[in-house]
Amino acid sequence: MTSSIIATSDLGHAYGEVVALHHLDLEVPAGRTGLVGANGAGKTTLIKILLGILSPTVGNAAVFGTNLAEDLLEVRSRVGYMPEGSALPLSQTAADFIIYSAELAGIPPRAARQRASDVLTLVGLHEERFRYLGEFSTGMKQRAMLAQAIVHDPELVFLDEPTAGLDPEGREEMLDLIARLGTFGINVLVSSHVLTDIERTCDWVVMLDGGRVLRTGPISGLTDTDLVEVELIGEPGPVVAALQAKGATVDVLGVTLLVRHDGADTFVLVRDALAETGVGVRRLGAKSTTLEDIFLDAPANGALSGPPTGQRYE
Repeated sequence: MTSSIIATSDLGHAYGEVVALHHLDLEVPAGRTGLVGANGAGKTTLIKILLGILSPTVGNAAVFGTNLAEDLLEVRSRVGYMPEGSALPLSQTAADFIIYSAELAGIPPRAARQRASDVLTLVGLHEERFRYLGEFSTGMKQRAMLAQAIVHDPELVFLDEPTAGLDPEGREEMLDLIARLGTFGINVLVSSHVLTDIERTCDWVVMLDGGRVLRTGPISGLTDTDLVEVELIGEPGPVVAALQAKGATVDVLGVTLLVRHDGADTFVLVRDALAETGVGVRRLGAKSTTLEDIFLDAPANGALSGPPTGQRYE
């Protein structure tokens, strides 16, 4: 994939006896990507390796085509990072902290002040910019953390559990901000164990479990199925018989049918069966799955591979 912004080859990391990442081969395209998995799946370890905070035990990784082992400063100049949990100087105002973050990235003082004002407005903290961070609510602190991650206009930002600890209103605000980042030309890798958040904000997904890759690909491609779902008004038996006579596979769930046909347009088959039998229909549409369904089904499908947890890398 020539357009990948993140690529790993045989990437692994171990904390002593515990292997956190197992030989990951990944290519992540530009856009908004969700890094999903349960707590302890290896998401934060992967992000820290991509930031150069941790060195891989085996394998290598590249960001924007630059190998981290060869030019870490080049990579860091092009990325931003919002860590999990609050890491804010509580005795500083939001404005002072964001200005300082901008200056650390090499932005001159005058430009840093303007940039900080713009970014605090973007994340909804313009009115609170002169308040001390220690006075902020959890949601405001999360938005301040996002502001420091993007104040230097990075090409890629890593967001580690950005909605952690937020109430429903704060979660909605954060998800809206993440979705907007792409309109500013910022690529996003957002780590979360809340799969519905990823479905809302991202175009691509990488699923990890126990440090291994379960699935990776565009969300639309993973969640689309070849099933047609039809909810009937009346007895399903005649419709089922008509569909099966045409070679369709039908699963019956009460008055709801899940229909598949490998060689024909399933919607046309369902339409014709309804017309032939005169049975009414309440709802008809394509059946889609969710990231949660995919995540739960993946181990049963044999997607896991690699050394067992606890094995040391030699």
